[in-house]
Amino acid sequence: MSEDAAEVGTDTAEDLGGQMSLVDHLEELRNRLIKSVGAIFLGAIVAWILYPQIYDFLVQPLCDILPPDECRLVITDPVQGLSTRMRVAGYGGVALAMPVLLWQLWRFVTPGLYPRERRLAIPFVGSALLLFFLGAGLAYWTLPRALEFLITIGGDLEPFFTPDKYIQLIVYMMLAFGIGFEFPILLIFLQLAGILSNERLRSWRRYAIIGIVVMVAVITPSGDPISLAVLSVPMYLFYEASILIGRIILGRRAKADAD
Repeated sequence: MSEDAAEVGTDTAEDLGGQMSLVDHLEELRNRLIKSVGAIFLGAIVAWILYPQIYDFLVQPLCDILPPDECRLVITDPVQGLSTRMRVAGYGGVALAMPVLLWQLWRFVTPGLYPRERRLAIPFVGSALLLFFLGAGLAYWTLPRALEFLITIGGDLEPFFTPDKYIQLIVYMMLAFGIGFEFPILLIFLQLAGILSNERLRSWRRYAIIGIVVMVAVITPSGDPISLAVLSVPMYLFYEASILIGRIILGRRAKADAD
């Protein structure tokens, strides 16, 4: 065997990049999914143990707008307590496993990138993780105002919340905001992959505002105008930021290719 052949034989799938076959891609996807599911399972165990603290955290937005003696969730089914704890453990498992999930996603898409762009792994995972939790935190901050609007708009009605509906609302809100804050990461990646050009994004500015508002209205489960405005504004700012960052990265890529 020649020296060059030996070197090729020791290359990983990541180094081979576009030479990976469909079977290799599927095998890679399977391995990444197994690791992701394992991370979620371990995170769910931790969330199950920390359930009392997580429950208090989730109920706090409701307590911020209701009198102390009314700040409680009422179960209407004997098994609802168990299902609530399992639901919280599942959601908590995903949240705790988020660093691993983002890392596995990056490792899966790495073969399609230039070698110098693979060095963006830590910035990608770090920024995606930070943006997700910033979005979730913004949703948590917004929720008391959204709840107050939803309660008062119905008139003289007494709030009566069950844990499944309430926890589903707050978790979906945090998830929607967290995903919305990943918007610039997605746009930058699409530019790096050549799927979407920087020029096209600039030409879509007039339609981006309408598209973002419609998308936010769809992904936010509460449907209240407060959440709509709070998420739409940063998403459009992210749209502009992704154009600027994409232009810088693509410019450096073109300069490096020319050299």
